[in-house]
Amino acid sequence: MTFETDHLRLAADFSPATEAEWRKLVDGVLKGAPFEKLVGRTYDEIRIAPIYARAKGAAPVVGRAPAAPWQVMQRIDHPDAVKANAQALHDLENGATGLDIEFAGGPGARGFGVADITLETLKRLFHGVVLDAGISIALNPVLGRGNAGENFAALIEAQRIDPATVDLRFNYQALGTMAVRGSAAAAWGEIAPIFAKVVGGLMGRGFKGPFVLADGRPVHDAGGSEAQELAFALALAVAYLRALESGGIDLDRARAAISFRLAADADQFLTIAKFRALRLLWARVETACGLAPLPAFVAAETAWRMLTQRDADVNMLRSTMATFAAGLGGANAITVLPHTLALGLPDAFARRVARNTQLILLEESNLAKVSDPAAGSGGIESLTHQLCEAAWAQFQEIERTGGVFAALQYGSFQGKVAATRKAREVDLARRKEVLTGASEFPNLHEARLAVEDTAPSALPPDGGAPIRFEPLAAIRLATPFEQFRDRSDEVLQQTGKRPCVFLANLGTAADFTARATFAKSFFETGGIEAVDSGGLADPAALAAAWKASGAALVCLCSSDKIYAQQAVAAAEALHEAGARHIYLAGRPGELEAGLRQAGTAEFIFAGCDALALLQTAYERMELT
Repeated sequence: MTFETDHLRLAADFSPATEAEWRKLVDGVLKGAPFEKLVGRTYDEIRIAPIYARAKGAAPVVGRAPAAPWQVMQRIDHPDAVKANAQALHDLENGATGLDIEFAGGPGARGFGVADITLETLKRLFHGVVLDAGISIALNPVLGRGNAGENFAALIEAQRIDPATVDLRFNYQALGTMAVRGSAAAAWGEIAPIFAKVVGGLMGRGFKGPFVLADGRPVHDAGGSEAQELAFALALAVAYLRALESGGIDLDRARAAISFRLAADADQFLTIAKFRALRLLWARVETACGLAPLPAFVAAETAWRMLTQRDADVNMLRSTMATFAAGLGGANAITVLPHTLALGLPDAFARRVARNTQLILLEESNLAKVSDPAAGSGGIESLTHQLCEAAWAQFQEIERTGGVFAALQYGSFQGKVAATRKAREVDLARRKEVLTGASEFPNLHEARLAVEDTAPSALPPDGGAPIRFEPLAAIRLATPFEQFRDRSDEVLQQTGKRPCVFLANLGTAADFTARATFAKSFFETGGIEAVDSGGLADPAALAAAWKASGAALVCLCSSDKIYAQQAVAAAEALHEAGARHIYLAGRPGELEAGLRQAGTAEFIFAGCDALALLQTAYERMELT
């Protein structure tokens, strides 16, 4: 039986709405403010409108096979191969369909990873794992520290397994690793033939691949934009394609040897659009090579830079959103970073949560059942195509420089990433870009989460690589706020009390609650604990309450109406009582001169530089 749905009118009781009618209602709310106030912009200057019409005639972007689930990859990074093996077996027994093997010193190891890559280590690591049972293995060899791919190939052959039956991504990523390290043992022109020879040898032994990874994560880790990440991944893939073709591998086999990996973060719309855009961009390269486009293998990893050490449980929510977006964007495989990874080597609980995040989205939410569900969405289609245009322009610029290695040597590409990171840091400092639990809604009384009692892996020196350039160094966005929290913890340990700010609330609860809540969150993001007070109108009582609190700082909190009536007198009373560090929550407007004369030093409001003001607060408390 079939159903005709084209003529269903689910909103039959409502008259049709037009964009003009919507704009009229919006203009009433804006009250004369320009419509552009509602338009957002990404760090690539891509315009995001508040509303879009359906994109008619849009075709789905071809990615995973229809209704096929993505591979549920689980990160294996314990330095001890025996313990890593126990983790791998447990993960596979409990729903993981693949293993993402990190070795110490790799660009995505995050301080941990299996300690070495010898054949004996790999035997211990994969003991009991049935390699030809349909599971996926993603190796991540470390440039210049042995050949994990060759050793793993030897392990498979020693077990008399047909290499063609093993779902194995070798993930050689020489150029990406150089970009992260900021160094190379030789120019890419000298390394490329060796690189191609290794890949060709593995092809000749019957492995299907892919063998080479074009990894956009280094740009995302370094604070770059979506278009920069796409351009970098595309430039890597083209460099590898050229190297393989020069090594005697025909273009069709060479393009099949390359897979991609992108970071997925909590911006769901940009993440969906980014994964869709990558496929369109790669298809354009394939077409330029005279090849009929085929779906590339695109892996996702939840973003390192969005992880926080403080209120780390919120990382679960960020990772869930990132997994959701990567899955809908068509990722073939997803690795979820455990929510405690920024604190240390994750324990069994954190690993279970990472695994189950994907299983719930696949098996309970059925996210993989629809191919490219974003197709036809006006907003997502617009983002996808604008990202394609921006990324292609940056890719062309890399190519004009001489390719990705030359762009890294000259520093031109890193300079663009650094500029984006700086803009992002400004927005973080002003809390325009929010990290819940770190830059907004902190919890000073959180319990520290458990991690494994395992020290980060010591990295061997790079041997004095002769070619040096600016690295794409990984950051975590929450670090500046966490540094204040660490300082607060030190003060607490030394004195038994955190740095404090007294919230001098004026008027009734209806007057002060909004700004008192704002001030509490503002100061506590820096580890300065807020001591609340009831609404007080008498300046002398307010000064007495501040003195009794023992707080070095004081912040006036109320409405603009009450400020006009009481703020100057309250500031004078506090200053006369000995308060030398008085803040006011909100913009002072016409009261600024009188408030400053009365002793008010700073004003905190949405969009102010929170990091600068917190630093000044610590200096005033002589706690730098």
